[in-house]
Amino acid sequence: MGQQQLLLILLGLVVIGIAIAIGINLFRAHAISSKRDILTNETIDMAAQAISYYKRAREFGGGGKSFLGWQIPSQVQNTINGSYIISQIYSDSVVLVATGTEIVTGNDSIQVRTTVYSDNYQIQIIH
Repeated sequence: MGQQQLLLILLGLVVIGIAIAIGINLFRAHAISSKRDILTNETIDMAAQAISYYKRAREFGGGGKSFLGWQIPSQVQNTINGSYIISQIYSDSVVLVATGTEIVTGNDSIQVRTTVYSDNYQIQIIH
């Protein structure tokens, strides 16, 4: 082969290598974004359950205008997507923290914090 053909093959390999690297990074970014969305959706569902508990009378198994006593259902505390804990609970609010199974950088996993109030919730993306 001529020198020009070898240079073209080398250039082709470099372009293919760059394309593969970009593809891997895009896939990873999409996986992290998808997992973050799943954690957010699951904490929104838990927020709705907590608000329902807050509004339900004590006689019917609720909190009677208090979050104290509410717990994350055991079947959703640890899922394939991550783990969920109550980091703080007060009579007027509860803070849920979801930690995903996807690693963002180094040892930092995806984390979503959801603060639930009597009639709404606030979501904060930590990682």
